[in-house]
Amino acid sequence: MQRLEQLLSHPKSRKVGIILALLSTIVPWPIAGVHKFYLGQPVWGVIYLLLWNTPIPSIACAIDAVWYFVQGEAQFNAQFNGLESDPHTIYTQQIEPLQVNVISEGLRELDKLREEGLVSEYEFEQKRRKLLERIN
Repeated sequence: MQRLEQLLSHPKSRKVGIILALLSTIVPWPIAGVHKFYLGQPVWGVIYLLLWNTPIPSIACAIDAVWYFVQGEAQFNAQFNGLESDPHTIYTQQIEPLQVNVISEGLRELDKLREEGLVSEYEFEQKRRKLLERIN
């Protein structure tokens, strides 16, 4: 029992969740919904087990596997590990003032070239994105 509590208290892995959901899709019984138990959703796990002789758990497990795959690691951790996910933390990193000045000056020059018609909208957007990538 203590081993089970230790297993459930560890941070949940997105890869393990995807693998267990896929296994539940292929082999509905006796592991239907085991990924829900692993991810700390025992009520859903019991519902999947109760419906094991219908196609519903297999379809739901396939949808869960795709959902876990599509959602990002930060969103998965926020949902299943209780870790806060702040989408603005990417942009709050420290940037040197000189770097900001160089990039802003480059953007101004690029905009001037676009206004003069020397750079197309497409080229402007590509170069603007390339300049902004330097911030990240």
